[in-house]
This record gives sequence, structure tokens and C-alpha cells, in this order.
Amino acid sequence: MSTVLVTGSAGFIGNRVARLLLDEGYDVVGIDNLNDAYDKRIKQHRLEALEGEKGYTFYEADIENLYDLKPIFEKHSFETIFNLAARAGVRYSIENPHIYMQSNAQGALNLLELMNEYKCNKLVLASTSSLYAGHSMPFTEDKPVEHPLSPYAASKKAAEVMAYTYHHLYGLDVTILRYFTVYGPAGRPDMAPFRFIKWIQEGTPITVFGDGTQTRDFTYVDDIARGTLLGAKPMGYSVINLGGGKRPIQLLDFIHMIEERLGKKAELVFQPMSASEMIDTSADISKAKRELGWEPEVDLPEGVDKTVEWYLENLKWASQVTL
Repeated sequence: MSTVLVTGSAGFIGNRVARLLLDEGYDVVGIDNLNDAYDKRIKQHRLEALEGEKGYTFYEADIENLYDLKPIFEKHSFETIFNLAARAGVRYSIENPHIYMQSNAQGALNLLELMNEYKCNKLVLASTSSLYAGHSMPFTEDKPVEHPLSPYAASKKAAEVMAYTYHHLYGLDVTILRYFTVYGPAGRPDMAPFRFIKWIQEGTPITVFGDGTQTRDFTYVDDIARGTLLGAKPMGYSVINLGGGKRPIQLLDFIHMIEERLGKKAELVFQPMSASEMIDTSADISKAKRELGWEPEVDLPEGVDKTVEWYLENLKWASQVTL
């Protein structure tokens, strides 16, 4: 039975990827440093869904630390590495750029070094639509992404470039997946969907950066996880968008969808938009359809239904999560 490594397995996307891999019969080694970038209770909730599962092994380890990783590579022989561990979030990266470079760039380099040393040939690397700043929509993978607006985007660009170098020098097979605004149950509490649901449910005013007319190409987490698994096929070196692929939705309309499902009205507080934020995002997913046979299956209304339902089902503890 094949063994794969999923970094960030307590994370939003990594946890779902690990779940799908287990369902498909893989032995999964998950690692996560369980940092305090956001409330650990939600990370523990995700981990509990995998604990005790046949074929799942978990290590509390940090990809920033080569000496954390090396014993894991010595013990296991990996067919594929899914590198989903990252410091995420645009605004916070301006305050702590060093953390982002250490995790997203140095961490990726550590994995690439160990892949080459221990003869694991396939890497699936999570990247971001934030790299497309300044380009016309919908974004296609052939656009030059040379103007990142935040340390977060810059650190992801660094990881992409290093992965290409290892492909060129050592023949590693690399699939880079640029994700577009991932949302869904057990999502990150520092992201708008979780915050908006929590704030509307409890009657706390919502902080909206900008005027709310900015648009996002929301993509449901299970669709992202499914596309991530498909990225494990031999690709040589390829960059592929995973996004909703339909008309992006304005942030104010997204808030209205949550209001309808909770039966409550949001109080909005508008703040200036950060220079690090993109105004609009929209994915061209024709390459994903062509090369992976992938397209999203969960539309936005259904996805918002599932996300709000999850929050209400877990209201007792989720409402206590620190934002």
C-alpha cells in the first residue's frame, strides 16, 4: 500500500486531503506543528476526525525545522508529498514577514531537499491566487506573476520558484496548485466566512475592509481537496488553478447569503482596504478540466448551506473560538 505525506494535516485543506487519501486506501503520514496562528481548538477538532483511523500516523513536527523532518523521512518511504503546511493570510504577513518566509519558503526547501535525498519524486504544492495581482480576469496560469502585493504572496512565489529549480536539477515531478478563496466547514477563523457567520450569529458588527463590492472566486474545500489528489498524477512541472470557475461574487452578496441562512441582519462597519489586498479574483479553470479532469461540484449556495450548518451544529465550542 502506498504511503504519502501530508504536511499541515491539522489545517483546513490538509485535513480534508488526508481524509480523502485514507478513504482511497493510502497510508497517510500527517505532520503539523499545531502553532497558535489561530485558535488551536479548531485544529484539534480537525485532528479528532482522523485520530484512530487505520493507516493514519501523525507527527507534531515543523517543516521549518529540517531536523524535525529527517527522522520522518528515514522511517517512511513516501510516494508523494502533499505540502499543504503554510502560514496563510495576507494582512498578518505584513506584520510578521519573517514567519511567512520561514514556513512557506524555507519549509518548502527543506521538503525538496529531503525528497531528493530519500528519492521521493512527486510533490504537490499548495499555492495561491494572490500571485495574480495586476492581471486581467479570469486569471490564467501563463500570466507572469512578478508583482506580489504581500509577504504572503511573495513567500508562495518563492516556494514555486524553488520547486521549479529542483524539478530542473533533479527531475522532481511537481504540480503547483493555485487555490482561490477556499471556504467550508471547519474553516480558518481568520478568514471572512467563519468570521462573518460567527459575528452575524452573535450580533457582533462585521468589519468589512473596502466598500464590500470587491469580488472573490469562492471554492468549496472538498472540491479543492479532490483537485489536490488529482494533482498527484505525473505532470513534469505544471501550475494549475483550482477555483470556482464561475462568476465571482461580491463580498456584500456573500454576507447577504449568510444573513438569509441565519435569519439575522448584519451590522456592517467599513474600514479602508489594505494595499496588500486584491480587489477581485476569478479563476480560469480550463487547464484543470483538461489536465486533471477536475471541476467544482459544490456550488456556492450549497457550500454556504454546509458551512453555516456545521457552525450551528458545533455552536457550543465554535462560538468560543478566538478570532
